[in-house]
Amino acid sequence: MTAHAVTLPDLWMPYPVRTNPYLPTLHEAAETWAREMGMLDSDQAPPTGRAIWSRSRFHAMTVDRLTAWTLPDASRTALLLNHRFNVWALAWDDYFASAFKRTDDLAGAMSFTSRLHAFLPPEADARLPEPRNAVERGMAALQQHLFPAELAHWRLELNRALASYIDAGVQELANSRAGRVPDVIEYAQFRRESFAAYTAPYSVELATGGRIPERIRHSRTVRALLDAFMDYMGLANDIASYEREVHEERDVNNLVVVLGASLGITLHEAVSAAVDLVNARLRHFEHLRRSELPLLVERAGLHAGERLELETWLRGACGFLSGLHAWYTGAPRYAPANGSFPEQRPPFSTPLAGERYASPP
Repeated sequence: MTAHAVTLPDLWMPYPVRTNPYLPTLHEAAETWAREMGMLDSDQAPPTGRAIWSRSRFHAMTVDRLTAWTLPDASRTALLLNHRFNVWALAWDDYFASAFKRTDDLAGAMSFTSRLHAFLPPEADARLPEPRNAVERGMAALQQHLFPAELAHWRLELNRALASYIDAGVQELANSRAGRVPDVIEYAQFRRESFAAYTAPYSVELATGGRIPERIRHSRTVRALLDAFMDYMGLANDIASYEREVHEERDVNNLVVVLGASLGITLHEAVSAAVDLVNARLRHFEHLRRSELPLLVERAGLHAGERLELETWLRGACGFLSGLHAWYTGAPRYAPANGSFPEQRPPFSTPLAGERYASPP
């Protein structure tokens, strides 16, 4: 470890990554849909104000690998639907960062988010507004397909999760504008919302057809397992995307920054603590899955069909985590140019090597 860089450490991942056999069908299908939604511009020219990506930049993100790695058992239909969902989430993220975070436009972000709420109705027959941009157009299109009969029970919960996701973007911008680093205790819950982690159980259910039986869904063990499952996603992303978020987007909403500020430690120490925390959340997920969940299944007296559905969902959840890990560590979207965290001082004064974060008052 040098004085000029903090080497990006490895995260623990016990599950092998698997690839969905329908991966080859995603590349062209995703481009067609993104272009229909107005998310893509010409191949070489930079995106116009209306589009979000150039064609070359879109394919460089390798979103098709993300989908195929996280949902290795999905049917072609389920894979394509979830792929559109992933494309939309990244479109929202990049549009929001470009239009509002990088321009420091909190009022514009609030107005944009308020309109987007109208595209997340709890009722199946709600009439949506006329879309004004690619993000609204993409969500309007998704609302027509996200809730087939077997997933109709997800409508309220999924749209609530998406509403929390876009609201969290506004809160992230407000935090960055004020230089307010979130407290370490509040951050885990906030990160589940800002990463849209509450939508992941839906994606696993869509892909596998398995689900958590209703009789145990709200138990302490299952709630803890889902929390650990979701925490890995967003907190591991914070480590992978540190350079992009902190140095390019001037964002204070990142686990490394949060730990540094809350604990008053150096950047080197904060990176190490972040890795330890993410690994601990995955170890807790494994403990619950292997040790506590089987006891709960026995106590609840789940029948063979319910147990099979649960096992199918759990296998899908493990595959989802391994796919995310593979994408975080191999996708150009997050890879630093030299594989390391730069030690330069970002705009909100993250400490240099050897300095310490200021402890909160």
